Amino acid sequence: MYKWDKHIIRKDATLIEALRRLNCLSGKAMVLFAVDAGGKMAGTITDGDIRRSLIAGAELSSSVESVMHCAFRFLEEGNIDLMKVREMRRNKITLVPVISQEGSIKAVYNFEECHSILPLDAIMMAGGKGERLRPLTLDTPKPLLKVGDKCIIDYNVEELTRNGIDNIAVTVNYLAEQIERHFENPVGGVQVRCVREPKKLGTIGSAKLVGGLSNDNVIVMNSDLLTTVSYEEMFLFHAGQEADMTIAAVPYMVSVPFAILHSEDSRVTGLEEKPTYNYYANAGIYIIRRSLLERIPDDCVFDATDLIELIINEGGKVVYYPIDGIWLDIGSPDDFRHAQEIVRNKRLSNL
Repeated sequence: MYKWDKHIIRKDATLIEALRRLNCLSGKAMVLFAVDAGGKMAGTITDGDIRRSLIAGAELSSSVESVMHCAFRFLEEGNIDLMKVREMRRNKITLVPVISQEGSIKAVYNFEECHSILPLDAIMMAGGKGERLRPLTLDTPKPLLKVGDKCIIDYNVEELTRNGIDNIAVTVNYLAEQIERHFENPVGGVQVRCVREPKKLGTIGSAKLVGGLSNDNVIVMNSDLLTTVSYEEMFLFHAGQEADMTIAAVPYMVSVPFAILHSEDSRVTGLEEKPTYNYYANAGIYIIRRSLLERIPDDCVFDATDLIELIINEGGKVVYYPIDGIWLDIGSPDDFRHAQEIVRNKRLSNL
């Protein structure tokens, strides 16, 4: 979350005081939020506002209230409109306050640092042994392997935080204490929680162990991915489809190097020379209605595919969202080398 305390000024402060405060913000977004004695937001003021007012005859001893803009842009606490967020980004509005019903500032978002504000909690799966990457993973859990100068999992945590997701839990098992130590300090400005599996619970079973979820939907994902998926677009698709579960999907092409026979019983009806088939594969990123995590059984191995089938069999709506961009599951030495190349060429948005 953006540290916004230095942007607050009383509306009865003088313009010279406002200039001093703005000068201390040099190199940051140069805007102050004016509040009354009770902390209720009253307006905004910039150095440009002060300059124009002085030219028009104001004195440096004049009050901020006499110059401030009262028709300021803001977001409502508990009712953040994503369309409004997108409009503000398009209009290059940098700092946006979140205002409570009482009118006080509860948070400030900096759209130079934060891309969106998604109403999602996040659970990351980080309990696997990464056996195909041995010997690299003999003493280091795969999520903590360095790609460039950063751990694999940190790229994902930072991208989640860039989308305004600040309630992030990581489920751990193999070499759990290393991941727990890693997250003793905030990553991307967020304190990540670690939840231990008592035993291996499959690719999604441990999600049920995570408490403290507050949003109606949860993003559940593997922690060892590098991807440029747009979480905002995926969430808007999920919401627009009124889906119970949305699966991020990557295109997967299968080329057959032979002529394929088309037949009826044993009779050949035609040939298809070296055909290519296109599919969508599960990318290991899901948006799920939070209530459905309660359908995960206790204390047994349960995979994401089991949950998908359960939702479908119960008449729920499962949809897929195609990823347009980079997606790499770092599961083999070749994948690990490819990940290093992606980072070296700065092809991720959070580098």
